Amino acid sequence: MVQYLSDHSPLIQDEGGPPASNPDAELLDAYSQTVVSVAQKVSDAVVQIKVDKPAARRNGRRSPSPYGTGSGFIISSDGYIVTNSHVVNGAHAIEVNLQDGRHFNARLIGNDPASDIAVVKVDADQLSIAEFGDSSRLQAGQLAVAIGNPYGFQYSLTAGVVSALGRTLRSESGRLIDDVIQTDAALNPGNSGGPLVDSHGRVIGVNTAVILPAQGLCFAVASNLAAYIVGKLILDGKVRRGYIGIAGQMIRLNAQLVQRYQLEVNSGILIQQIEPDSPSYNSELQPGDVIIGFNSKPVHTIDDLHRFLDEKTIGKAGELLVLRQRRKERVIVIPAELS
Repeated sequence: MVQYLSDHSPLIQDEGGPPASNPDAELLDAYSQTVVSVAQKVSDAVVQIKVDKPAARRNGRRSPSPYGTGSGFIISSDGYIVTNSHVVNGAHAIEVNLQDGRHFNARLIGNDPASDIAVVKVDADQLSIAEFGDSSRLQAGQLAVAIGNPYGFQYSLTAGVVSALGRTLRSESGRLIDDVIQTDAALNPGNSGGPLVDSHGRVIGVNTAVILPAQGLCFAVASNLAAYIVGKLILDGKVRRGYIGIAGQMIRLNAQLVQRYQLEVNSGILIQQIEPDSPSYNSELQPGDVIIGFNSKPVHTIDDLHRFLDEKTIGKAGELLVLRQRRKERVIVIPAELS
């Protein structure tokens, strides 16, 4: 119901003095000014990314090339740009549009589907940049501002808060991304790869996913992880990870077995298959073994093992703790580089 004011009642009553201050209004003004300041500081570094991907063949005919848009942000004045892997993965043409109207063709520098982070480069100089903040200092409740290009609308901004820290999110590669920020700053298709920034305009995350149709469940890869991945991609074009060549599934362990051996875990990885000519194939691992540890660290799931098989493990002997026929065994394996 709409209630109208009477024509006989004045909208404003003059009580003969200055208007009383409104603490709520002052707080809202301060909040608004903070968001405006963030936009002014960061917006010039936010870009729109357009991609063309190879067309699929259907019935012997090539269908039109898939076309998509995403977001990114410039991290160096000479044109290095951070975005999501899923935005540029498989693209045969990448175009970057700046807020000032300039357009550039970009080339892919490095792509890491496991963390959903990628770096592209344009040939330009004296570009505005966004700086990474320290995501380890974040707290739930802090202001979070997302900037990007939802649905192709350039340079949109939404504000919310950091809802939770330390979430995990499964990437398109199947691996878990650790250290993910949950926020209620609204994200939509096209926001992918844009920055999530704090009240000082520092990048605290790379916007990557939203759970639909739920409202307010949006996720960003934390800046400390993103900055590490970006550095590896710029230096090497990839992030090196180890692998041992097994296929398996998580199983729950018998409570009596856990108690008998005083195990640190109540689950492990049941090895179902060992790849030919893999590191595991050349070790004493056997199908039916249950992995419960790696290099003295407890292993509950395949995701735990993925985390431990980092660059430092490649080519170095590692010790797997396994259960074999209800006995504990230690098996040496030398991880190879994941291709």
